Amino acid sequence: MPERTHLYRLISRNKWGTAGFIFLMSLLLGLLGAGMGAYFGWGWEIYALFGLGIVLYNVVLYFNSDRIALAVNGAKPADPIRHRQLHNIVEEVAIAAGLPKPRVYVMDTMVPNAFATGRKPEKAAIAVTEGLLKMMDREELQGVVAHEMAHIRNYDILIMTIVAIIGGLIILLRDVFLRFGIFFGGGRRRRSSSRGGGQAGAILAIVGIVLAILAPVLVALIRSAVSRQREYLADASGAFIVRNPNGLASALEKLSGTSEKLRTASNATAHMFISSPFAKDRRTSASWFASHPPLRERVERLRQLSLTDSSE
Repeated sequence: MPERTHLYRLISRNKWGTAGFIFLMSLLLGLLGAGMGAYFGWGWEIYALFGLGIVLYNVVLYFNSDRIALAVNGAKPADPIRHRQLHNIVEEVAIAAGLPKPRVYVMDTMVPNAFATGRKPEKAAIAVTEGLLKMMDREELQGVVAHEMAHIRNYDILIMTIVAIIGGLIILLRDVFLRFGIFFGGGRRRRSSSRGGGQAGAILAIVGIVLAILAPVLVALIRSAVSRQREYLADASGAFIVRNPNGLASALEKLSGTSEKLRTASNATAHMFISSPFAKDRRTSASWFASHPPLRERVERLRQLSLTDSSE
């Protein structure tokens, strides 16, 4: 019999893993900026201007992310009469999580899936498809809602916004470097009386060019790796909220038997859904660029999960 994993240990490991990954990517971004600064001889004012611009852009996007996500996926408010069971489940799970009840939406598609959005619990919304409502029994639907409620309680929208800011800065620095470094034949390097200083500047310039070329790959890796960790964390946290990992595990098993793709989804919103809207997580292993870990692996983790406190 496989060894059971304590819930609190799993949550802690996922939190530290996500924080560590963001820190490493931020450090890499800083090294890229330092290389460009040495190559072009920029002052701190340029970095401040770039940083302010991308932060303002992401703040605007962040405050409107819920409305954008609901609109692009065709989500409509769930009718309190027709979708009474869904409203009841969302309300009871919100009470169990100690959160205000999110707004409830339904997407008119038979492809089973769900997502949560909102920058904070007071502004949150949960959307499910008609196909999911038809496929799941009450316990399974409760598990799905608990997973989405965990995303809300864990402030995953905030985490992904931070990731977007990091990715945006990498892309911005790449574009500036390529425009001034390649199209204009490079910039002015800082004056140095030593040969070593000139060699260091050349090395930093080469590193900067390589990173600039790889920027799209780095951004995709950042977003995908953090997204996969947040899915594991939401699975564990959702199981804790309702004190039952079996409902979500059974729901994920049902989803693993489907292969339909959600037409309204895009690469920009794929990480929001409980399972890959492109059905890529039905595979036995995940690529580096996958937004979701394999459903089979998530089910196995839930089946092995222990909800008791490790101190007990």
